[in-house]
Amino acid sequence: MKNILTLLLICFLSIPINAQEKIAKIEFESQTIDYGTIEKGSNGVRVFKFKNTGNAPLIVSNVKSSCGCTVPKKPTAPIMPGKSGEIEVKYDTNRVNPIRKTITVTSNAETPTVALKIKGTVINSRKSTVIGDKDKSILEK
Repeated sequence: MKNILTLLLICFLSIPINAQEKIAKIEFESQTIDYGTIEKGSNGVRVFKFKNTGNAPLIVSNVKSSCGCTVPKKPTAPIMPGKSGEIEVKYDTNRVNPIRKTITVTSNAETPTVALKIKGTVINSRKSTVIGDKDKSILEK
């Protein structure tokens, strides 16, 4: 009888140890990148940095943008607990307009879907006026 009670006690105490799940957690330094005001044709590459603060490997399964003008690149290898990773985003800066885009990250993290945002404005300071290029006089044309 004593052995059975001891065995039951050991089994009962080991249940909480086995119940602790290993979970990946994704924590971004910032969920928004502000390009500010940039010139048409300038470098549109920015990086979202994150860390796996969980206790299981983090696998980023999908990263997609809200339009074709923004191309995200996800990490290919799992991010181990305590390690950092990056999601690179390239915006097509040949489009002169305000930037308001969303990048959706899907992973095996505790929060499986995270929405990242980019914002800013692309301008063309060499834009032609009704008369023509503002850098040239009428005689130079």
